[in-house]
Amino acid sequence: MIWFSTAVLIGLYVFERFPTSMIGVGLFTNLVYFGLLQTFPFIMLTSPNFILSCGLVVVNHYLAFQFFAEEYYPFSEVLAYFTFCLWIIPFAFFVSLSAGENVLPSTMQPGDDVVSNYFTKGKRGKRLGILVVFSFIKEAILPSRQKIY
Repeated sequence: MIWFSTAVLIGLYVFERFPTSMIGVGLFTNLVYFGLLQTFPFIMLTSPNFILSCGLVVVNHYLAFQFFAEEYYPFSEVLAYFTFCLWIIPFAFFVSLSAGENVLPSTMQPGDDVVSNYFTKGKRGKRLGILVVFSFIKEAILPSRQKIY
């Protein structure tokens, strides 16, 4: 994905003449993401690469908002830029880190289902991980009604 994002950024520079500063910061951000891959399953929140990548995400968004505020592009193209150049790699890092080691097929017992093992972690009734976050958000936004019989 990092190579794909790099190719898209280079293509935007060559064919669309996007600003050099925006493309340069995007390419540097991808270089920092490659640095995160060296120790990937173990990312320290205090490591310089992680802190730099978080700061560069903010800088990339600022430069993109500034550019698209001055230049008109259809919404679908702006959304494609944000998706492929700004959001997909940090989202992939986040999702892959949130899945614990217990959900890897190599650590499961024969006959277990990958999805049910992730949501229950072998404990029926106790929900952990992303499911709890989504359930909390759903209840906060759309509280369910109790059925009265």
